Amino acid sequence: MFSARLPPLEPNRISLLLDRLRAEEAPLTDLTESNPTLVGLRYPAEGILQALGDPRALIYRPSSRGAEEALEAVAAYYQRRFAVDVDTSKIWLTASTSESYSWLFKLLCNAGEKVLVPRPSYPLFEHLCQLEGVRAEAYPLRYHSGWYLDPAELRARLDADTRAIVLVSPNNPTGSFVKKSELQGIVDLCRGREVALICDEVFADYAFGPDPARVATNAGNEQLLTFVLSGLSKPAGLPQVKLGWICASGPARILAQAEQRLDLIADTYLSVSSAVQLAAPRLFDLVDEVGGQIRERTRQNRAAAKSAVRGSAVQLLDGEGGWSAVLRLPRTRSEEEWVMELLEKDHVVVHPGFFFDFEEEAYLVVSLLCAESDFAAGLQKIVARVERGTT
Repeated sequence: MFSARLPPLEPNRISLLLDRLRAEEAPLTDLTESNPTLVGLRYPAEGILQALGDPRALIYRPSSRGAEEALEAVAAYYQRRFAVDVDTSKIWLTASTSESYSWLFKLLCNAGEKVLVPRPSYPLFEHLCQLEGVRAEAYPLRYHSGWYLDPAELRARLDADTRAIVLVSPNNPTGSFVKKSELQGIVDLCRGREVALICDEVFADYAFGPDPARVATNAGNEQLLTFVLSGLSKPAGLPQVKLGWICASGPARILAQAEQRLDLIADTYLSVSSAVQLAAPRLFDLVDEVGGQIRERTRQNRAAAKSAVRGSAVQLLDGEGGWSAVLRLPRTRSEEEWVMELLEKDHVVVHPGFFFDFEEEAYLVVSLLCAESDFAAGLQKIVARVERGTT
């Protein structure tokens, strides 16, 4: 009696073991923690609560795109962080990046049509596409002394059913940014086709260092119909306030058509609370206050990972930003065996590469957001386990 759009719900061996250890209250070192509110960051609690307590929120004033002060706060963020001017009339507020994807799939795709999504990447697209009756087809990110995207591999996957290409920059978990040359290749490939760009930039604030070759943001890209997604969840470390946004740009004629249709979708849902919209100008202050702590935490843990694996059989793959690190382990065991052994014998929780749809083995993915002491202890246990397992 249930929809075929829902994925299988059976737990895997790793999640079953983890559930058992948690039920036994085993002391776990969780290197998968990506919730910024649970990793010891300092939040100005009183200021956040005051911002969310604006009495104007007691009056409901629906707006399909969002309250003007919230739209202006989003535009100011792009000017401050990326020196890019975004017109508030080209911004739509949503409750989350996942909802933004849902709206855009409704906007761009008929049932059965497809979007191209990166591999490896966070295991979100297949579910979101399936729930919208849309097909997700993966294009590969390749690794050779760094991650890169080959437009020729995108070309091989483009067909009459393709409605959008999803770019995640920086990607989760690879930490790779889209480069200017790669973007130009995509633009050249898509010019004259009815294909839009959906650019997920939720981690764009978290580059480990500067690089003039990368695309800092696709906001304002007028070469193709382009939708840039982000929200307060990552830049300000506020996943609980549920404020995301879509910034649209592109050639004038097709952009105007998209705006009309996106207005209709947004007006159908009106999902963002008044309290969050009115609080937005003050909540964006946390991009520096809390986001600054996250930037320092991720850089420190990245440095700790480099130090921990130096001279060992564990390789830390190059990454440019984000909240994750990718470790390559010897293929003396399968990913699942490595993860199960680390969990059962060392009580260290990590993600296997197949969770992010890596094409080959053996990879582990760890969160750079963890408390520094937990992260360092967990990396030491991983290296020690691998050394024991390869001798």
